[in-house]
Amino acid sequence: MADDRITQRLNPKEQTLAEAYDLPANFLEIDVLNPETHGVANKRYTDYEVRLKTNLPIFRIQECTVRRRYSDFEWLRGELEKESKIIVPTLPGKALKRMLPFRGDDGIFEEEFIEERRQGIESFINKIAGHPLAQNEKCLHMFLTEAVIDKNYIPGKVRN
Repeated sequence: MADDRITQRLNPKEQTLAEAYDLPANFLEIDVLNPETHGVANKRYTDYEVRLKTNLPIFRIQECTVRRRYSDFEWLRGELEKESKIIVPTLPGKALKRMLPFRGDDGIFEEEFIEERRQGIESFINKIAGHPLAQNEKCLHMFLTEAVIDKNYIPGKVRN
């Protein structure tokens, strides 16, 4: 008969309250919040605050806040589709019907729509940033940490 010690369960170490409620060993939090609409008439757009907090060693900056438009999220998705080996999740739709003229409402600038889109892009960015292969992509780091996205950057991997 096989040795019982091989299949014997390990006795877990008792956890203190401080350990239970302390920061996890590795964490990555990305919040998309505080949407703001800028401009007038057909020059209006909405941007979102993207807040990063992490202790993952792959990220040189551990806390950062930038503002991003929906088109910036589209750019990131396109870059990841071209450069990475991951299946990139979808973004919330463009809402073309909401952009038509002569509507009785504010279209894509209605609070309800903006909040729905905010939730969708927050889900999108967290799925991407949580993927270990995507975490190595320069475009993701630039998107999360640099105030202005250099769309002429040279794609590649981040090195520690």
